[in-house]
Amino acid sequence: MHLSRTPAEAAAVAAVDSPQADDGEPSEPVHSSQAAPLYVPVRLCPSGYALRVFRTPLGTRTAVAFTTRRRLSDILGAGHPSIRLALPAVHALAAPLGVELVSVDPLLTAPAVRPTPPDAGALLPAFPG
Repeated sequence: MHLSRTPAEAAAVAAVDSPQADDGEPSEPVHSSQAAPLYVPVRLCPSGYALRVFRTPLGTRTAVAFTTRRRLSDILGAGHPSIRLALPAVHALAAPLGVELVSVDPLLTAPAVRPTPPDAGALLPAFPG
């Protein structure tokens, strides 16, 4: 999934991908805008909240994060539970699940799946044969 990024998103991605010095410290100072928390969708589970994992249009599993609450609600609906995490924390939560991709402000979505009512088959026309 190809997404265009705002300067803040690009800075957050650059912070994750920045080269490390030999002593494990970043080779360049990290600015606060690079570690700005993102809105990450979660779901309620018995032990609290869990990271929601989605799929890209090609079927790859991905975690998602949004730069604003409004972007999250525009895509997932108003009132969707979320937490604020920096991009490295989202990667750390997704990695044990086998999810390597984090999509920031994804735009491509599909409508929610709606179950078919049991009597919907009666509405279909019968074809001879």
